[in-house]
Amino acid sequence: MFLGKISLLNFKNHENLALNFNKKINCIIGNNGVGKTNLLDAIYYLCLTKSYFNQVDQQNILFKKDFFRLEGSFKKQGESFELVYKLPANKRKELIINETPLTKLSDHIGNFPAIIISPDDGQLITGSSEERRRFIDNTISQVNHEYLNQLILYNKVLAQRNAALKRFAETRSVDRVLIESYDQQIINAGIKIYEARKIAIQKLYPAFQSFYRQLSFEREAVGFTYQSQLNETPFDELLKKSFDRDLMLQRTDVGIHKDDIEFFITPALKPQAEDSSSVLKSPLGDLAVGVKLKKFGSQGQQKSFIIAIKFAQYSFIKNPERKPLVLIDDIFDKLDNDRSQKLVELLAGNDFGQVFITDTDDGHIREVLKGEEKLFEVFKV
Repeated sequence: MFLGKISLLNFKNHENLALNFNKKINCIIGNNGVGKTNLLDAIYYLCLTKSYFNQVDQQNILFKKDFFRLEGSFKKQGESFELVYKLPANKRKELIINETPLTKLSDHIGNFPAIIISPDDGQLITGSSEERRRFIDNTISQVNHEYLNQLILYNKVLAQRNAALKRFAETRSVDRVLIESYDQQIINAGIKIYEARKIAIQKLYPAFQSFYRQLSFEREAVGFTYQSQLNETPFDELLKKSFDRDLMLQRTDVGIHKDDIEFFITPALKPQAEDSSSVLKSPLGDLAVGVKLKKFGSQGQQKSFIIAIKFAQYSFIKNPERKPLVLIDDIFDKLDNDRSQKLVELLAGNDFGQVFITDTDDGHIREVLKGEEKLFEVFKV
């Protein structure tokens, strides 16, 4: 699978841009602020029907314009696909594939898979649990449509339950039959989501370990573990025990929407006694193996961690019939030479398909990609 050409009309800061791409490595070069990241985001939009950087669609329309339009020509398994994604101001977005409008955008997820690595991904380590849930949901949804359907259902019913809790608190009356109906739907969908996340974590872990060892030259050990209230208590029991608290808070305080992924690293020195709460276990059942990455990991270690987990995401989504697009935004100047060269070695290999890389320096990118001249092209924006 590869993207042959793309055109942007009134998208973010691009009034009109069209490019034809190489099947392997494409380098987007330009000064800060010219729209390199926005070009990657346009590719992401075509693949996943939303922006990676701004979830408010209307804010991605060029200033003083009343619509944006993206067009992309893909090839997949020898078949051509013409994608048109358009968003008029104050109207619903629309995706057209080979001149046929798609009635349900969620059906598109996974058909043209993609992963993105960005400087903003530091939030995956230091940000809220919502960032890490979004990562695992994005990963699974690109290979499992039923998971995405259950996630949409869970979030819809959760919002309805929360609205009912607020109404109960205001009226000081409780409709137990309504709550039981919501609870059953939440439990059914939540358990399926929970089981899928557990399996995904276990599958991601070995690939992640392999990529991190290569990028770090085995200088330290890292890992992650899945944290869920359902690990210890059945979902129905959680909801029953928490109902009085939910009523007081006017929101549902238990469930898979509270899940998290803890990232850890084995430090050079053992943590002090007061840091013992940071000690974590791997998802494969090992004993204590490290302490929280966001507290003990250096910037270089955290950057390598992000790349490794995104590459593990790539391996999870990839199958023999297609390789996800890889979008890398301004990452090489954040890595030392050894890690940069290892990253290029991985991307140039047969395991990876089409790659898009942004950088501010033409000379720098050519130096990093030295020896791979037949595989890459440079585009200036």
